[in-house]
Amino acid sequence: MGNTDISYLDVGIVGLYIVLTLLIGVYVGKRKKSADEYFLAGRSLTWPVVGFSLYATNLSGASFIGLAGAGYSSGLAFYSHEWVPALILIVFVVLFLPFYMRSGVSTLPEFLERRYDERSRVVLSGFTIVTNVFIDCAIALYAGALVFQAFFPHMPLWLPIVVMAVLTGVYTVFGGLKSVAVNDVIQAIVFLVGGAIVFFAALAAIPSWDAVERAAPGGELSIFQPADDAQVPWPGVFTGLVVIGIYFWCTNQVIVQRTLGAKSLDHGRNGALFGGFLKLTGIAIMILPGSMALVLYPDLSNPDEAFPTLTLDLLPSGLRGVVLAAVLAGIMSTVAGVLNSASTLLTMDFVAKYRPRTAQRTLVLIGRATAAGVIAVSTVWATQMHRFGTLFVYLQSVLSYLVPPIVAVFLFGLLWKRTTRHGAFWTLLSGLVVGAVGLLANEVYGMLDIQALYAAAILFVGSSLVLVTVSLATEPLPDDEVAAYVWRPQLWRDESRELAGKPWYVNYRVYAALLFLTTLGVVVTFA
Repeated sequence: MGNTDISYLDVGIVGLYIVLTLLIGVYVGKRKKSADEYFLAGRSLTWPVVGFSLYATNLSGASFIGLAGAGYSSGLAFYSHEWVPALILIVFVVLFLPFYMRSGVSTLPEFLERRYDERSRVVLSGFTIVTNVFIDCAIALYAGALVFQAFFPHMPLWLPIVVMAVLTGVYTVFGGLKSVAVNDVIQAIVFLVGGAIVFFAALAAIPSWDAVERAAPGGELSIFQPADDAQVPWPGVFTGLVVIGIYFWCTNQVIVQRTLGAKSLDHGRNGALFGGFLKLTGIAIMILPGSMALVLYPDLSNPDEAFPTLTLDLLPSGLRGVVLAAVLAGIMSTVAGVLNSASTLLTMDFVAKYRPRTAQRTLVLIGRATAAGVIAVSTVWATQMHRFGTLFVYLQSVLSYLVPPIVAVFLFGLLWKRTTRHGAFWTLLSGLVVGAVGLLANEVYGMLDIQALYAAAILFVGSSLVLVTVSLATEPLPDDEVAAYVWRPQLWRDESRELAGKPWYVNYRVYAALLFLTTLGVVVTFA
């Protein structure tokens, strides 16, 4: 190990990054007078902003630590969490996004109300707000604090949590989605640059790629692991991971809100596909550095030490500051996205719906107050999370158990016109209850022994059966009421005729095909 000190230059770079982030966020957020401007950026986001924002919102400061640690201990298996979303985003732009944007909704629970009824909207919105506060935001802050403790071992855990919460809260509360999205562009670029610096430093330090293969002789450098693998079994990639991915990238307000803020359907589609290309970079900037660290530091006591060790040992002063800024960027992007989502849901799904005469300026004020309240509660919860031992681990598995009924309700609603409002409501309600029981039984008390991705697939099948059974047993909605929210082949044919008259470079299908082929090439290379 070389010099492992964080210098004043590094701290200065991080401080400069913080100041610029706040100034840009406050400047962009000026004069947000209407709810549409505050919550959806006035539907003015262009495709590069949408793509970078999607990518940044999905990041976490813990991505560097966790995925590099996975690369050190488990090889490339966790890359499936990066390439599967790239393919799911193709499904999103073809199937989901056109219905969302044409309906003009502000939230995804509002879309469920259009397709089904008010009950489904309330259940989904309430569920999302609770998970935003106690899971998404709190985990991002807590995991981010653990990352900073890896670089500053003597720092108390509460300090980075509070600092990150205040910094992100300032520009999110003040500026709304446009402020968040613009900062996401900067944060995504900083994140990519920081990851690339560590990747090329590690690549220069190892004697050869053959040395990496010799250090991991057990098949760890393959994306696909055996069916009994405890972390990412290959059948789980094509079942449970797909279910979780559809929820996260197609039906999750935190992510989809960026595309709802796009200036047109084409900008939303191209932005989402751009985000898919960005996801593919994860193998280089987050996972392979961990695999290369296995050559350089074969005796690390904890795999999560791989990324901090690479950064502190291989990078000179100054570049370490850039990487620390990248870590901070990932945390701030995630937290900002969650805050914006929660404030939008509470304001639009409850206040605006049940008090429709509320003035636009008042809705914006309520949104700001909600964002401030969410960050306050999440901060308190995050500072106490270490007291609950393995609770942090359990919370990371929550999506596997709770989101399958949500995915079923959206998918069947878009693809099967016979899906009824009663089927949707009872599937959501029963699925969330069964999922919560399964989470406790399997992950907390150990009464079952089912890998989480398999559990997600099983729960999705069960939710689908409930949805179909109840729908067939109840009266369907009239065709003219659901026609605008159900996909049919004629829509594809009509779109094909429309695209035939446009240049190839404005045809989103060309980019979707390119993303598919690129993803296939990467997967085959590392299979």
